Order: sequence, then structure tokens, then C-alpha cells
Amino acid sequence: MTTEPHAPLARFPIGLTVAVAIAFAILVGLGTWQLQRLQWKEGLLAKLAALQAAPARPLSAVLDQVAKGADAEYTRVSVNCPGVGTAPFLELYFLRDGQAGVRLISACAVQGGPYRSILVDRGFVPDTVSVRPKVESGRTPDPTAAPLIGILRKADKGNLFSPRNAPGGWYTRQVAPMAAALKAPAAAPLFLMAETPTNPDWKALVPAPIPADIPDNHFEYALTWYGLAAALLGVYAAMLLRAFGPRKQQT
Repeated sequence: MTTEPHAPLARFPIGLTVAVAIAFAILVGLGTWQLQRLQWKEGLLAKLAALQAAPARPLSAVLDQVAKGADAEYTRVSVNCPGVGTAPFLELYFLRDGQAGVRLISACAVQGGPYRSILVDRGFVPDTVSVRPKVESGRTPDPTAAPLIGILRKADKGNLFSPRNAPGGWYTRQVAPMAAALKAPAAAPLFLMAETPTNPDWKALVPAPIPADIPDNHFEYALTWYGLAAALLGVYAAMLLRAFGPRKQQT
């Protein structure tokens, strides 16, 4: 019995090896990215858990820190915003709990500090409701109105698939164009997501400052990508062993 020598080096599948190496790098990169997302998501969930019992801070004091570079996202704040319930608004297309609708965005004047206004997300209205709150911009606001309490959020980043914002249709929360459309001067770089209702008598408008349920499946996704990378190496190694390993034959 004899053993055949290994196949010549010239037959080694260089092109396939390069393709496998690229695919392996991509799969490992995706797994690592999911682990990074896991760390970010755990930090976010911890911040939201702490937010549940956090008292509201005066908006002006928080915006002073924002102007100095502080990260104030997911900070609960309070501000006197009389007249916001009848203020002009923009409609931001939104999907909440599988239901299509819009979020109403208005401007609130800010007294003192580095900014003169902040955009307020008043809440969600489903598409099944066609009525909208009255706009009475010339009405003298009630100075005794209770402070508005809400959570600060950053603007939406959007992506390549996000429709472009326009005066007739808004798809992502963006401070500069929305502030311009509402004629809000020197707007703060954050949105105030209302927790307290701006229109208590109109139940169709639902304050929704943060998602009710934030999934955290990044570890499972990472295992999936790493598993695919390991399977790819296993298939590649088995192919090489079958094609170039020693073969036994009868003499």
C-alpha cells in the first residue's frame, strides 16, 4: 500500500482562499460590532432604569451644561411652556407599536441661558384620528400653567433610506430645519419629549418620550455571526483536506 503525495502547490485555490478570508473577516467584524452594540445597549438600558426615579431638573440649568459640551440625552427636565397646547406644530411621520401616525412638534420659548427656544415633541397621534388640536398663536398664554415635564433626546441621525424632510412631510427629527419651519430662534440642539400631556382634554395625543420596550438581542446576534464564521472555516478546512490531503490506494 502506498500513499499519494500532496497535490502540487499550483493547484491551491488562491482565489477561493481570498474570498473565504474576506467573508470570514466580514463575519467576525459583524460579530464584534454586535458586541459593541451590546455594550452601548446595556449602558442605555441602565440610563433608562435610572431615569424612572430621576426628578425633573430645570431645563435652563441643563441647557447651560449642554452649551459647555455635556451629554444631556435622557435627562428629565421641567420648563414653563405656556401656550404649547395651542402652538403651531409640524407633523412627523412615525410608527409606534406597529401603528402608523404622526408626532406633533412645536416650539417652546426658553428664558435665559444660551438658547432662546427648544423643540417639543408633544406626543403621538395615530392615523385613525384625523382631528388636530386648534392652533391659536395669537392667544395670550396662561402664565400660571403647570410646567411641562419631559425627557431630552438627540435628533435623529437618519440613514440612506430615510426620506428627505420637506415642509410638507417630516420623517426624521432634525433641529435646524424644524426650528426654521416653526420660526423658533436659537433652538437648543435637543428635543424635549413631553411626558406630561400638552393637551389633557384631547386623549388622542399620547405622550411617548421613550420606546416602551427596547429589545436587547445583540449577544445572540454576535453568537450567530461568530458561529457562521466558524462554520465557514470548518467547511473550507474540510474542502482542503478532501482535495489536498494524503490519499491511500491499493498497489
